[in-house]
Amino acid sequence: MSLREDDLDRAARNVRLDEAAIEESYLLASGPGGQNVNKVSTAVRLRFRVAGAQFVGDDETRRRLLALAGSRATAEGDIVLLADRFRSRERNREDARDRLRRMIAEARHRDPLRRPTRPSLGAKRRRMDEKTKRGAIKRNRGRPVAD
Repeated sequence: MSLREDDLDRAARNVRLDEAAIEESYLLASGPGGQNVNKVSTAVRLRFRVAGAQFVGDDETRRRLLALAGSRATAEGDIVLLADRFRSRERNREDARDRLRRMIAEARHRDPLRRPTRPSLGAKRRRMDEKTKRGAIKRNRGRPVAD
């Protein structure tokens, strides 16, 4: 069972990013922005060095983080996020950081271990009774007997 959306938001707010593990570069964005889009570098490429970030957690959490990143993870073990949804550089920067925080929060989350259970004796009996009834219904199907 994974985190619910509001639990993920709450957990992501508590993630503190280490500036030493983050490298940001700015580039020209596509999409809306009018004349501004061709002149100002508003898109943000955030490169996060997972191996260099101690705050992420243990090695298992790092592995889960890289797995969550999918195609955004590089062979060197970095995560590269591109944010260009907004027209302003600052909002794109915050968007990239928020997405990284959510990814880290999701990687830190561990589902509780499921304790295997068995059906009760009554449940087994009810199941078998129902199967017997259905079998009888099917057995009685067919052509009517001629009198």
